[in-house]
Amino acid sequence: MSKYSRLGEFLRAQRTKEVPMTFTEIERVIGAKLPASSPQYPAWWSNNPSNNVMTKVWLEAGFRTEQVDIKARKVVFRRVDQGSSRATPPRKTGRHPMFGALKGLTHVPEGVDLTAPADPDWGKVYE
Repeated sequence: MSKYSRLGEFLRAQRTKEVPMTFTEIERVIGAKLPASSPQYPAWWSNNPSNNVMTKVWLEAGFRTEQVDIKARKVVFRRVDQGSSRATPPRKTGRHPMFGALKGLTHVPEGVDLTAPADPDWGKVYE
């Protein structure tokens, strides 16, 4: 159990879509001081799950951070839809993910043979 798990419990108990908190309120909830880097760097509050342990806690609780104000020492946790809190894993189809991305953007006029040489005389240049 991490020292930040209390924050996850606190956020899960909230019934609103937004939970504005000061850094002091977060410290009160977790029962410890935030790391020295958290009030200095907005990146510490990013929603990248590999960022830090606390990030994983709020993401697993179903929240994302927004409106991080380092000077005022405030942050807003916003509830996310269950489906959008994590990226969906790519489907295994055996094809590249971009397969079919340009479908419908190219039109070949009737009667055009794409396998025919573009310039039949091109080969004569090297003879």
